[in-house]
Amino acid sequence: MTTDEVNESTPRSTTAPPRGTPRGVRRLAVVALVLAALNLRPGVTSLGPVLEEVRDSLDMSGSVTGLVTSIPAVCFAVVGSTAPLLARRFGASGVIAVAGAVLAAGLALRSFAFDPVLFVVLTALSLAGIAVANVLLPMVVKQRFPDRVGAMTGLYSMALNAGASSAAALTVPLTQAFGGDWRYGLAAWSVLAALAVPPWLALARRRTKQPAGHLGGAVGPPPAAESRLTRDPTAWALTAYFGLQASSAYIIIGWLPQIYRDAGLSAGTAGLLFSVSSLLGVPLSLALSAVAGRLRHQSGIAAAIGACGFAGYAGLWFDPAVAPWLWAVLLGVANCSFPLALTMIGMRGRDGTTVARLSGFVQSFGYALSIPGPLVVGVLYDHAGGWRLPLAFVLVLTLVQIAAAVPAGRDRQIG
Repeated sequence: MTTDEVNESTPRSTTAPPRGTPRGVRRLAVVALVLAALNLRPGVTSLGPVLEEVRDSLDMSGSVTGLVTSIPAVCFAVVGSTAPLLARRFGASGVIAVAGAVLAAGLALRSFAFDPVLFVVLTALSLAGIAVANVLLPMVVKQRFPDRVGAMTGLYSMALNAGASSAAALTVPLTQAFGGDWRYGLAAWSVLAALAVPPWLALARRRTKQPAGHLGGAVGPPPAAESRLTRDPTAWALTAYFGLQASSAYIIIGWLPQIYRDAGLSAGTAGLLFSVSSLLGVPLSLALSAVAGRLRHQSGIAAAIGACGFAGYAGLWFDPAVAPWLWAVLLGVANCSFPLALTMIGMRGRDGTTVARLSGFVQSFGYALSIPGPLVVGVLYDHAGGWRLPLAFVLVLTLVQIAAAVPAGRDRQIG
């Protein structure tokens, strides 16, 4: 499960800080959290602005490119599920340090792969590191800052979005600074990943003690509870909504800059447009979560956000170059379906334990559901030689997402 999702599904703690925790250690933890969060998206968002150069250089087909854009969902659904077990055995801070080192190595090595298969493998390696950190950061927040869970969650969520938008905006300028070679533009982000490792190694030597089996809400659901969730229509509606919005998000991350470039916009402009769609989510997500949390039903707001996404994709289908900034803003609003999904998960459960089980259920099945979307877009792009057919497919997915938003947003309790 991702960092944002676990924190939204975990009740706000009101306990005091761990006794005897030095102030310097907490400051170190703040630095470590921010650096880790900054690295949770650049490995994904840095690729889109130079995707055309990567495809040409590696002779990569649209189908293989679609596979690359599907890797984040695969890693979050599969690799992330191993993180709690690793943390239970080795400690969260130490595992995050290793995950950061794996991320840095994967980003550096993939930039100099001269074979598309090797590029895919190394991309998966780097994103595996992200997947593990995604799950474990909420655990660290709960362990190190039990009295400031909300504030620390907001801090590293903003850092996450800052890292995502910065990578989208700066990869092309970095590439140009290195003589136009995309390999160095992508490899530069491995340096940022490497900088995050030392603080986590230092924290690993100051491991906090937790009750046996405590994983900050990231524990697996009992079989009986899991069985109840599989029979609950609201849980499946939430899963469908979550999976479809995740699929849309990865399509935007993987393909939006290329759509703009194919329409005749420069690589730098395409990256900046994508950066705007990502950065817009920072203030909107905070405001949206606050508003949605005060509503009994979220169906209307979820449908409205989906309508913004439909309008943005329809604009791209009509002509990306006609109003590129408008389409980017509309898709940025559509990306707010992610924090809304988290809010709805938190409101559908009767208590904290149920919310944690529901969050794990929705995330595991939802991310699995999101995997085919970016891959299908790549296959359709290969087949059609343009964006009309792939975007028509995405428009259909968006309509289904809007339909799923209605039952997912109803005021019904699970558990």
